[in-house]
Amino acid sequence: MIIVANWKAYVDTTEKAKKLFTSAKRLTQYADIVLAMPHPYIGMCGGSAKSKVALAAQDVSISTGGADTGEVTAGTLASLGVSYAIVGHSERRAKGETDEMVLEKVKRALAHNITPILCVGEQERDPDAKYLNTVRAQLSAVFSQLSQKERLAVVVAYEPIWAIGKTAAESIQPVDLEEMVLYIRKVLGEYLPGKSPLKVRVIYGGSAEPGNARALAGGSGIDGFLVGHASVDVPTFSALVRAVS
Repeated sequence: MIIVANWKAYVDTTEKAKKLFTSAKRLTQYADIVLAMPHPYIGMCGGSAKSKVALAAQDVSISTGGADTGEVTAGTLASLGVSYAIVGHSERRAKGETDEMVLEKVKRALAHNITPILCVGEQERDPDAKYLNTVRAQLSAVFSQLSQKERLAVVVAYEPIWAIGKTAAESIQPVDLEEMVLYIRKVLGEYLPGKSPLKVRVIYGGSAEPGNARALAGGSGIDGFLVGHASVDVPTFSALVRAVS
């Protein structure tokens, strides 16, 4: 499985970043580990001894360079050894990021051989299943504008906003996750022929913990996890990775 650790802004010292990176290197025997860290740490970890840990950016600019103060371009990230980039995270969308901006970021990443991790997910669930329209719209806004080759390169991260910050018991259940994964692949089938949608990696984010990760991974059809706060605690993250290996 692929496990993406989204450090967000929880890590604010080089000492903690080094500790987490060292721990992650020991976990690559269990799963494909991807670390999405704040930009300043990417150069530090990317320049260290080679390891099987992949580096990700938590965001990527729509800028291609030039007079854009504060922007970090896909080209810059690629030169630092970044191979993944989280795009369209719910926290970025909440700050005003639109589907159009998400599409541009996906394109920027792909142009520099960076794999986009496209986040999609509903704010809440309603009894009439109208929330499915939200997920469909977020997927279609991107996949409808990509080539067949580009579509297969995208990782889809299903991250229901209502499940974030909940306990394992309050979060999504395996059967509900399985249904959503099937729905996501059904939507992807509108843009990819035959069994190609099965080749697109679909991962889950939203209160994934050691206690529920194995059950969620067992029969839902997901290919991995996008882990937030739990990824910056060494014992917790290690337990989660081992649980789903």
